[in-house]
Amino acid sequence: MFGTYITEGAEQKIFFSEGSSDVIKISDAVFYLYWEDYFNNPLIHNYLFSDTAYTLIGFRVIGDKLFAVVKQPFIYATEMTNLKDVTHFMLSNGFELKKNNDYYNSSLGVIIEDLHDENVLTNNGVLFFVDTVIYLTENFYK
Repeated sequence: MFGTYITEGAEQKIFFSEGSSDVIKISDAVFYLYWEDYFNNPLIHNYLFSDTAYTLIGFRVIGDKLFAVVKQPFIYATEMTNLKDVTHFMLSNGFELKKNNDYYNSSLGVIIEDLHDENVLTNNGVLFFVDTVIYLTENFYK
């Protein structure tokens, strides 16, 4: 249906898109209270991490759930991601480490969570953010 199944997390299932260099991700927006909140995630992700930008393909109802269907470039990890490199990158870009792998930028009003070594891949020393969970705070709208 979407290609070859690769893996899944709490929020989405991921498939390799046959005949392309993309992955297809389907999400039921479980981390968000409203779909509007979910759609802010790829918009902000694409602004901050354009090399792994999401493209909305459409929607699919599976069972009794609505899923957003997006595609994203497939990133091949050539080495394990060092979380100290992620922290350095985020701090260098105005974010502060809140706890675990969660970051906050007060001037942007953006929280980015879940930046562990399966969601940030490293290819030849370059970090690629492939699975971000982004929330907007009131500061974002000021």
